[in-house]
Amino acid sequence: MNTRMRVTIITTGVLVLLLVAALIYVVVDSDEAERAAGGGADPQIVRASSHVLDDGGQGAVTVVEFLDFECEACGAFYPIVEDLREQFAGEITYVVRYFPLPGHRNSVNAALAAEAAAQQGQFEEMYHRLFETQAEWGESQESRADVFRELAEEIGLDLAAYDDAVADPATLERVQSDFEEGRDLGVSSTPTFFVGENAVELREWDDLESAIGQAVEGGR
Repeated sequence: MNTRMRVTIITTGVLVLLLVAALIYVVVDSDEAERAAGGGADPQIVRASSHVLDDGGQGAVTVVEFLDFECEACGAFYPIVEDLREQFAGEITYVVRYFPLPGHRNSVNAALAAEAAAQQGQFEEMYHRLFETQAEWGESQESRADVFRELAEEIGLDLAAYDDAVADPATLERVQSDFEEGRDLGVSSTPTFFVGENAVELREWDDLESAIGQAVEGGR
């Protein structure tokens, strides 16, 4: 091998190494920029996009429920929650967030139905109907999207708009964003309640009422 050929090979090798190093720098720098742009944000218990069932106004205690519409425990807590909403009317702001559990075949479908209804201003109507009919579709191993569409018709939704919303990937992303933020907050089961900034440890049926009552009294 002559000197000119050796110089050519070495020069080519150096250029390749420089190119690889530059590519690695670009990838790492891009990942860091993405994390800085949003990946490192602290999880929030309530977001501006969260669904508010009751707004108690300034000074009210915020109560947040991460729920799965197919969850039997959520269904059991539903009448309790409704009683508490009435009992503490004007003193709490009640917020609902999605946390569809992977083991439930129709939990995501139900959340999509609720979110599609929310886009037509009827989240609470669908929220009630999903819990009131849970026994009819819960624990099914087949998709019951047809049942949810019937519920949409019953509450008077525009079905074409409903179908478009359910099929829109952005609707699923909205549901998943609640789920992912819930995990970041330490949610692992449903229902999980936050009163103010604190997660409520549920051991007895009246634990939620007690937590809300203490927070309301503390704010007076």
